[in-house]
Amino acid sequence: MWCVVAAAAPAFAATTERIVADRHSGIAIGGFDPVAYFVDAGPLQGRPDHEYALGGVTWRFRNEGNRAAFAANPEIYAPQFGGYDPAGIARGVAVPGHPELFLIKGRRLYLFYTEESRAAFAENPETVRLAAEEKWPDVLKTLAP
Repeated sequence: MWCVVAAAAPAFAATTERIVADRHSGIAIGGFDPVAYFVDAGPLQGRPDHEYALGGVTWRFRNEGNRAAFAANPEIYAPQFGGYDPAGIARGVAVPGHPELFLIKGRRLYLFYTEESRAAFAENPETVRLAAEEKWPDVLKTLAP
C-alpha cells in the first residue's frame, strides 16, 4: 500500500516534491536501495540497519557506503518524480512506479508502473521526460500532502 509524502529537503525540490512510500511503514520505494540501481545495475533490497530519513520518508540501503553516497547526493540517486511513473505523469496522471520496473537514463533513476510505460519511455526518453517535467507541477496539485 502506497502513500504520498511531502518532501522537506530542498534537494528534491526540482523533481520530487512528493515521494511514493508505504503508508504504514514510511519506507520509500519498497525498501529497495536506490544506490544499488547504479552500483549493482539493478534493484536490491536495503536493510533496516542501514536507513536514512529524508524527504519525510525512510530510505533503506544494502550497506553503509550506499547510505553515505545517497546522503551526499540524494538528487542523483532518488528516483525522479518521487518514484512516480514518468510516462503517466506525461499523460497528466500520477501512478506509483514499481521498484523492479526501472531504467537509468541520463544518470537518473526512473521507476515505471508497467512494462508498457517503461518501453514507451525507453523508445523516446527525452520526449517523455520533458512532457513529464511540464505536467509535474499540475500533477503535484492532485496529490494529497
